Amino acid sequence: MQLNKLDHVNIRTANLDNMVAWYRDVLGMESGDRPPFPFPGAWLYAGDHAAVHLVGVEEAPRSVEPNIEHFAMSATGLADFVERLNASGTEFQAVRVPGINILQINVYDCDGNHIHIDFSSEEADAAGF
Repeated sequence: MQLNKLDHVNIRTANLDNMVAWYRDVLGMESGDRPPFPFPGAWLYAGDHAAVHLVGVEEAPRSVEPNIEHFAMSATGLADFVERLNASGTEFQAVRVPGINILQINVYDCDGNHIHIDFSSEEADAAGF
């Protein structure tokens, strides 16, 4: 067997509508087709790929310290993304990764999940980061 890449992340939330809006409005993902599961949820798409699966739960999952610290996606369009973050009031931290030639934009969704969006160093240089 050969693993290729991570297909999606599945997030349980008691804040389904706000999470869908955050992923749509802040990350620019689109809500799309989802199998007819017998529980509430939404699939958020990056292009034609359902990368974030949200599962609606009645109570917020309790976690003192999560086992998964973050998930990451690569992207282009850094300047537009930073403009969207600023317009939405979303705090972020930009970090150059030593030796890998990428810039990470670290954000937290409205449930507090850590996500970083990776951009090339060339794009970061052009945008002044």
